[in-house]
Amino acid sequence: MTDQELAKIANEVRRGIVTGVHAAKSGHPGGSLGAADIMTYLYFEEMDVDPANPSRAERDRFVLSKGHCAPALYAVLAERGFFPKEELETLRHIGSRLQGHPNMNDTPGVDMSTGSLGQGISAAVGMALAAKHWGDSYRVYTLLGDGE
Repeated sequence: MTDQELAKIANEVRRGIVTGVHAAKSGHPGGSLGAADIMTYLYFEEMDVDPANPSRAERDRFVLSKGHCAPALYAVLAERGFFPKEELETLRHIGSRLQGHPNMNDTPGVDMSTGSLGQGISAAVGMALAAKHWGDSYRVYTLLGDGE
């Protein structure tokens, strides 16, 4: 994929972030907008993931340690095809699977429920150690905030 193609996708991810936060009338758009390029690169160029099979054992994992950036994670997952982009308009609504912090039990493509700062890096290290211990080849990525 070219840099221009990735930049175009990242702009669509930003559009999804703004759509979700606007529909929710709450959220943290700044951190999400700032993470759009990194997350776009990971999900569209680097990570081995399959939206048709989000729980595939061999998939790479991503842990969003700074849970307030959930709008960015949701937007990149929607753009990648894990669920319809229209669902971004349900962000933080009662009954939506796109809540204020990612929930791995509800949202396809979410590998770890996060929210409490500092929790994600510990979970990601544990996942990576498990892969090494069991001889699995998947990779683990995490995004943390400067407050962690």
